[in-house]
Amino acid sequence: MNYKQIIGSALLIAILGGACKKANSDVDLTKEVAGAGTVAGEVYGIWEKGSTKRISGDIIIPEGKSLVIEEGVLVIMDTLAKPEVIVKGNLYSMGTKEFPVRFTIEENLRTDSRKFGKQWGGILAAQSCKELLLDNTVVEYGGATTTESSTSVKQGLYKAKSGENLPALWFSNVNGKLVVTNSTFRHFQDDCTYIEGGKIIFANNKFYSTGLVGGEGINIKSGCLADVGFNFFYATNTNALKLSNSGNRSPQAHVIAYNNTILNTGWRRPTVKGGSVWLEATVYAELYNNLFANARFGIKRDTKGPEDQRSAFSNNLYYGFDQATVTQFQPSKDVVGGKNDLISTTVGDHDPKFVNYPLNTAMNNPDLNESWDFHVQAGSPAIGAGTTAFTRNFPDGLVLNGKLYLSPAPSSTIGALGTKN
Repeated sequence: MNYKQIIGSALLIAILGGACKKANSDVDLTKEVAGAGTVAGEVYGIWEKGSTKRISGDIIIPEGKSLVIEEGVLVIMDTLAKPEVIVKGNLYSMGTKEFPVRFTIEENLRTDSRKFGKQWGGILAAQSCKELLLDNTVVEYGGATTTESSTSVKQGLYKAKSGENLPALWFSNVNGKLVVTNSTFRHFQDDCTYIEGGKIIFANNKFYSTGLVGGEGINIKSGCLADVGFNFFYATNTNALKLSNSGNRSPQAHVIAYNNTILNTGWRRPTVKGGSVWLEATVYAELYNNLFANARFGIKRDTKGPEDQRSAFSNNLYYGFDQATVTQFQPSKDVVGGKNDLISTTVGDHDPKFVNYPLNTAMNNPDLNESWDFHVQAGSPAIGAGTTAFTRNFPDGLVLNGKLYLSPAPSSTIGALGTKN
């Protein structure tokens, strides 16, 4: 072979090699552990619908890559390894109502002794994560405590230290987009979500059986613009919503929380912060059309670091089954009252008339009975008592992975579920 032939062959090999590399750039390179059929290490590409992925160690979506999880995928976490899901690229969990995606543990381990989780870590999105979607996704039994050897600690993620109970979801890119819709968070040790930045929609989700010592449903910090609408919270240990501008990130946290149903929250943590909605550190908060039933305090502020003066509160409904509950959500220096609120002053006043829920259920009961129905019946004071005269942060929705996800329009029926068709 002469010199020109050698050079030509080398160029051809380089071209073909580059083409192959480009062609494989979006292929799922999930590492299958030999002989076990389990997954660990770097993952991206597509997890095909109906498949099962057993996670034997931490998984990492690399920066610049995406993992799409299709409908019906079952993601089973190893309870000995307690893996973390580290998202440096993008994650799109795209379940359906009929076939949700589920992050869970083996079925025989889903016992009452594990109902507050700690069996795996959580979904932790670094600042390089530009988009994260959880649609029709169940996240359960996580919230493990970090150690010095945890990947999240080594990589400076979340609180970057050992001894912290991980949330189900942490998101931290102030320029990123986060949509969580039609999803369920349950059986976690501490917070369900801890959000430190981004354009955010939480809509039509359920949060229940969460928190043992602490535990918020949605915990929002500075750097966030968020619409939080039509979510259902049952017996979160601390608050359904903790809204704060702490962290010194820009923009100032601005949260519009509307048409949520909040039941029995805060009673398992009877401290100053255990309640329903907590406001602090100049958060700009707007709360409309929220239904508080047997919930502790309703909306409460930190008097040493209260909310932004532009904050607005109106058309919320408060019901208490007993006098102690009614007494503690009356407006005061630290308990917030709003315009056009329906606030019980006597036991049983403003009964929301749920279709099927015993209002005398113990308020410290953390367990949700799936047969309960929290739609409201005809004649409920919630019907027509709400307002639609406010503007959401994202009335035109957010686009993730080329698809539009809407921030739902408000309803004049107070609460998340409306009447039953």
